[in-house]
Amino acid sequence: MTGNEYTDIVKRHTSPNGRVLSILEEIQRKYRHLPEEALRAAAEELNLPLSQLYGVATFYTSFSLQPRGEHIIGVCHGTVCHVKGAARVTAELEKKLGVSEGGTTGDGKFTLESVKCLGCCSLAPVVSIDGSVHARVKPETVDELIKSAIPGGAPGD
Repeated sequence: MTGNEYTDIVKRHTSPNGRVLSILEEIQRKYRHLPEEALRAAAEELNLPLSQLYGVATFYTSFSLQPRGEHIIGVCHGTVCHVKGAARVTAELEKKLGVSEGGTTGDGKFTLESVKCLGCCSLAPVVSIDGSVHARVKPETVDELIKSAIPGGAPGD
């Protein structure tokens, strides 16, 4: 990646309303995280302090400063999901993917995250895969869930 690639993204977003968010969203979409050099280039191009962009990037949970996987798997750990077995589902996903919660697989294909609440309490426990919510997930259904939701499945398939 070059600074020019980042400044090209900044230059595409000219509307003053939501410009910073739009720029960060495009960078995140393209690189699956917000590289430090991208934040520096955007801050310079926008004539803003780097700390201001960093503040926005760390405020919103949709942004990541670390590389994320091609597929994001989020396990709800809200109260109802927790009571209904979210920890067991997470443990099975960790085992299947070979990565700890909060981590990304070595091949960059999957990131496993814990989320606070997906607002689907009546369907607990729930897992989100690339934004699609899956209900009443059990540890023994994790394998089939990954295979059905993600082309190519999980590592070792």
